[in-house]
This record gives sequence, C-alpha cells and structure tokens, in this order.
Amino acid sequence: MQLKKISLIMAILSGLSACGTTPNSTQQSVSTQTEANTPPVVQQLDAQGLFAKALSKQGASRIQLLYNAREAAIKEQNWQVLEQACVELESKASVDHVQNKLYVALARKELRKYESAHEILRSVNERLRLPEHKAWHQYLKGSIFASQKLPKKALVHYFQSADIAQQNKLDIAGLDAEIWGALQQLSSYALERFDRGSVIQQGWVKLAKYHQVYLGSTVQLHQAMNNWQRRYKNHPGSFIIPTEVKSDINFAPYDAKKLAILLPQSGSSERLGAALKNGFLAAMDRSKISEIYFIDEMDSLDLIEKSLQTVQADFIIGPLLKPNVVKVKSSSFVANSPAIFLNEIDASDAAQVHTEHFYFALNPEHEVEQAMVHFLAKGYQKPMLLAPDTPAGKRLIAHFDKQWQTFSETDPEVGFYSNSEDMVEVIRQLLEVDSSKTRIKEIRSLFRSEVESETRSRRDLDAIYILGDAIETRLLKPYLDVNVSTFSERIPLYASSRSYSKQIDKTDKGDLEGLYFTELPWMLPDAVNERNLRETYARLWPEQADIEQRLFAMAYDALNLIPELKQLNRIPGKEFEGLTGALSIKEANQIHRKLIWAQYHKNKIRLVSLDERPPMPLFMQHTE
Repeated sequence: MQLKKISLIMAILSGLSACGTTPNSTQQSVSTQTEANTPPVVQQLDAQGLFAKALSKQGASRIQLLYNAREAAIKEQNWQVLEQACVELESKASVDHVQNKLYVALARKELRKYESAHEILRSVNERLRLPEHKAWHQYLKGSIFASQKLPKKALVHYFQSADIAQQNKLDIAGLDAEIWGALQQLSSYALERFDRGSVIQQGWVKLAKYHQVYLGSTVQLHQAMNNWQRRYKNHPGSFIIPTEVKSDINFAPYDAKKLAILLPQSGSSERLGAALKNGFLAAMDRSKISEIYFIDEMDSLDLIEKSLQTVQADFIIGPLLKPNVVKVKSSSFVANSPAIFLNEIDASDAAQVHTEHFYFALNPEHEVEQAMVHFLAKGYQKPMLLAPDTPAGKRLIAHFDKQWQTFSETDPEVGFYSNSEDMVEVIRQLLEVDSSKTRIKEIRSLFRSEVESETRSRRDLDAIYILGDAIETRLLKPYLDVNVSTFSERIPLYASSRSYSKQIDKTDKGDLEGLYFTELPWMLPDAVNERNLRETYARLWPEQADIEQRLFAMAYDALNLIPELKQLNRIPGKEFEGLTGALSIKEANQIHRKLIWAQYHKNKIRLVSLDERPPMPLFMQHTE
C-alpha cells in the first residue's frame, strides 16, 4: 500500500506540473524543462538541500532551484519543504500562481491541515482558467472531503474532475484510485443513487456495484467484469481493475468448520458466559460449522494455549473480558488464526492490528456518535446532555463533546447528577428555572393584586439527551416535563439504550411519551424478522436480565459474521443486518454498530426512522 501511494504521489508531479502551461504552450511539463537545465551537482541534492541552496541564490537561479526543490519534495513526500518552496515562489511574477496555490493545497492536505487546504482552494475558485487547473482543483477538493469521511461529497468533485480530464485528455494522477476508494465506502443504496450522469460516472458506479455484489463469487465476478469491460471500453476504471479484481476473484469468505470459543465459564462473569453460549448454540442451527469447542477464558494462558493446540480450530471467537483479550493475544495459536474478540481494542494498539483479528464490542460510544449525527442533521445548535456523575458517564459526555466540536461552534450544555435527589436541582440550574421564579417573586412584590405567572425555562436549548439507565430515565423525564416552559416549543428528548429495559417496561413505562432512544433490534418487538428464534428464546429463558439478552444477540451475530467478514472488511460501505444492529467494519478492524431508533408513543414503542446524514466539518460549512 505504501509503495502504491508513493507511485501515485510521484505521478502527481507530472500532472500538476502540466498546470503551469498556457493554452499556446506545447504542454511540456515543468519537470522535464527543469531537469534538462539542472547541473549534476544540484541533481544530487534532496528537497531540503535544494531549498536551502535556493535561499542562497537570487534571480532566475533562485526560481530554478525552487522549482527543483518543489518537484523533489513531491517525489520524497516532503510536504513541509513543498509548502516552503511554494511560499517562496508566491512573490515571483513569472510563476503560475494558480498552479503554485494548488501545490500548496496539496502540501497542506497531506500535512492534514485540511482547513487551510480547503481555504486555498476556495480562494482560487474565480481564477481557474485552464482545464488542468479546474481538474486538479476538483480532485484536491474531493480529496479533502474524502479525508473528512464524506465519500458522497468527495465523489461529486471526483466525477467533475474525471469529466474535465476526459474531455481535455488530461491525466489526473491518483484520481482513479481515489474514486475507487470512495465508491467502496458507499452502501448499495447510495451506489444506486450515484448511477447517473456522464458515461464515466455510470461506468465507475456500475463497476463498484458489480464488485460489491459478486465479491467472493469467482465465476460471477469474472463474468460481471467481462461484461463491464465490453460495455465500457477505454473507461479509466479498466486500468485499475486488473489489479483489484485479480485478488478479488480468489477472495473467498472464511469457511470455518471447527470453531473455538473463549468465554467466562467460572468466576463472577460465569453468568455472562452462559448467555453468550446460548447465543452461539442458537446460531449453530443455520451455520455450516460442524464442531464447536468452548474454552474457559479465565484459565491460564498455558491451559488456553494447550486447549487451542488440541482443538486446532479454523476460527476463534472471544474472549469477552478485556484483560483476557490482552492475555490470549500473546498465544502463538491465536496469533496465527483468524479471530473475533468480543471487546474493543485500545487506541494505542490500533496501529498494530493483525489483519485477521476483528473486535466486536457493545460499545456505547457508537450510540453517542449516532445521536450526535442526528442532532447535527436536524440542525440542533444547543443540546443538553444529562449523565450520571460516574467515570462511564463522564467518558461518554467527553466523547460526545469531542466529536461535536468538529462540527459545531457552540458547546453542549452538560449536567451530571449523583443521585435521584440531585436530579431536580441539576435540571433547574441547567434550565435556569430558579432565575425565572426569582423574577416572578420580584414582580409580585410590586403589586398588591394577584399576578398570574408561569415559570419560563431557557429558550436556547433545542434537544435533551439522557445517558442514564432505565430507572434514572424514568425519574428524569417527569422533572423535565414539569420544568420546561409551557411558552416554549416542546424540546425533543432522546436517550441511549441504557434507558430501555424489557423487564421494567413490562410493568412500568412511566411517563415516557415522546422519548426517542437507540436500541439493539433484538431488544424491541417487531424489529427483527426472527419469529421462531424469539419464540424459542422466550420459552427457554423467559426471565433473563437485559444484559444477558444483549449478550445472546452479540454471540448470535458474532458466529454469523464469520462468512461475512472478508467482504465487510474489503467494502467499508457494506453492512450486515444483525440482532445487535447494522454491522460494518471501520478502522483497526473494529466492528461498528448502527442501532435502530424507537419512540414511546401512546404507551407503546414504535420504530422510527430519523435523519442521520453525515455532518459537514465546521471549516467546510460556510463555503459549500
């Protein structure tokens, strides 16, 4: 991958250098011109040396050396020197300043100074005259959107760049690879919506659709590629596909027949292990796995290693507890086996992830991000967050706030409560109800007759997000209803899956009318089309706690994920609809969950679809 990137960056040199030509020129690149005029001694210097030498010269020699330094910096991926050389060239009248600005934007993008790079591209919008300038401008702009994990926005600019390049017979180095990468971030539904426009765009999208549908199916994929190539002759995708598809034709899914599962079978977590085991056994009914072996993750590493060597399983699932994940990762058998660990990876280990090791956790941070995305899609400016004053509550609030700052200029209002008595005071302070009561009291003191009054709460809050458990949510909701001013529009209330409990809901839904919350599909009626599984579960384990039901769903999904992993990992936009949500694989082989939204409505729970458009980073919001 690194070699591929280097080759693309080197190719950018010739492409961007073409921007320095004029309509009447011979289209000879600056790199060719400067190379011919460069003394042998100078050719031996690296980018830093060339730049230092340029600063010691004056006039044409200085400009020539700055050109040399600029090109060498791109070849070496020395983006700091590239930026410095371009800044020095900005003051020279003979320089193509639009071209030079594009170089600066490239350097700052690669240095992850995305806001600055985007501002440079915006500043040259009205100065783009040459097709080369326009094509590279669109390409770089799309690349910045891609860096912000906005592949749909990126593709709009990539396709514009591709069309300009095709019409003017230009070669935009790196464009084809980035189009392909962005397309693979999209779901099948999103690809369908892009299947329009120019022949170039339609060709790319259809190629991505075929790739997504037939990945892992050797005969069908080969046939689909042949059909595509006959239909789209000389399409730019033809040149990238041989390498991609050659590996994809042999990209068979995991075909595990013998499975080793590590879960807690002793100690205080034995109950959790039993719930997981039930889920694994239930999933076996539809699986091609013929043998399954359970190993106690609480055993010593030596015992676990001995058991794994004896079993010689095709695939490993578990452990559940994070200390045990760390423990078993040092096993030589685990190091050489594909595995799904039932916990998350530490950020410090993310760069060293084994290509066939995946991490599946019921991570509450996923829900917090999902809620934040919806708030931004709705245009909320000032959400209020309520959480218990615990390490977990503070961690989730910090996670929300860190993500929120990327997309909004305002800070969320935050309140932590220690107990049920503390809740009322926290809500009154956040809503500034006490200030309203003080004003009412002052006004009444001025008049002898009775004054009709209504307490007002603050008007700037536009959403309230509760991160408490089911009991806490049922206490908080009435306090919020009472203290929100009747003069204001009703503030929408949201909560995480912690607010929902199947056991408590049977006897006490409380006054939860209107509350939105995220939840695992398995936990809600009518959310999963698995009637037989539900009936069997209800018959065998009618009184299981919420955590046990969630772990059952987690285990069921983990086993069913095995044949899907390679496709999910290869196609970031692909999702697996599981009992725990829509599952996809993100960075560092972490399995990400997208939960469903539900709402309390007329003493029942109904499924709802809420807007979750990806948010635009703050620095891009005012220029699009």
